[in-house]
Amino acid sequence: MTQYTAAIVGTGRIGFTLGFDRKREQPAAHTGALRANRRIRLIAGADTDGERRARWQRHVRGARVFATSDELYAAGVPDIVTVAVNEDAHKDECIKAIRAKPRLVILEKPVALTSEQAQDIADCARDYAVPVMVNHERRFARDWRAAKDFMHRIGDLQLLRADLYSGLRIYSAAHESDGAYSLLHDGTHLIDIVQFLLEDFCEPPRDKTEPLLPAPAVSGIYRDEKGDVRNFTARYAIPACPEVTVTMSGRSRFFAFAVDILGTTGRICIGNGFAKFYSAQESKLYTGFRSLAADPSVRLPKKTGYFANMVQNAVDFLDGTAPLLSPLATAIADLKALEAIKAQIVSKE
Repeated sequence: MTQYTAAIVGTGRIGFTLGFDRKREQPAAHTGALRANRRIRLIAGADTDGERRARWQRHVRGARVFATSDELYAAGVPDIVTVAVNEDAHKDECIKAIRAKPRLVILEKPVALTSEQAQDIADCARDYAVPVMVNHERRFARDWRAAKDFMHRIGDLQLLRADLYSGLRIYSAAHESDGAYSLLHDGTHLIDIVQFLLEDFCEPPRDKTEPLLPAPAVSGIYRDEKGDVRNFTARYAIPACPEVTVTMSGRSRFFAFAVDILGTTGRICIGNGFAKFYSAQESKLYTGFRSLAADPSVRLPKKTGYFANMVQNAVDFLDGTAPLLSPLATAIADLKALEAIKAQIVSKE
């Protein structure tokens, strides 16, 4: 059985330290997920922060550490390179990784600050024949994949509503250079899962980097005293579903991520920490009626496997037994959909 070597660039939160969060399903960071897979040997890490490097090396005994990715690649190129740096460094670090010519690059979301930067990554990946996987984690989670399968059992789609609530600004022109706003940081997950759930019901675009969602109608825009956007709702009408809404709030004192899908014979309510599947059954409340009730056929495991399954998909891809479930093309389509929302927000200033 082939064993693959791996290295990680960026040993911060998503790269490493979320693995110590006892409330999260583990593994919750790239380091832990790579180490947990018996087909992978994590051999090196790079980070510009000396304290992070030292902590990572204490935890990953036997692996080498480097201050820069250039030093890492000069010492040897592994089969898998995971890029888990800040958003504003994604383009440069991902292109460096591609040019080192590993067998696969795993890139943390979002791909880049703009779709133009993301296309530069795609062009480089094509020229060097290096595939890139993007960590849109819900594509790998058992609960979300069960939701996608169950959508084929709820009849014709009537409504899909996706909501994200947090305390982070939704958009600010002042943060274009670092991506420190929720539309990019969290919105990439929201748009990606919507397009993932709908892709079986839509005529896919010929160019897979183009979004399934058309240009939206954006309303409900709220700006704070600094002019930062704190609320919006984007509405779409597509042949597969007459009402698709995406709402984001940056005024909330809690974090919530949820999708509600209504069909003609069933419903799915799913989000962080819950997943409920309903089907139309003989009503216990009204004679001659049918009501929605929990579908007993759906059995969800205690663990979603969102990070572990992502790494396993990388192994299966390298084995030649499975395609990438979160390829670069779909992540670029997500960025373009987000930019269409942003364009509407900016035009309404």
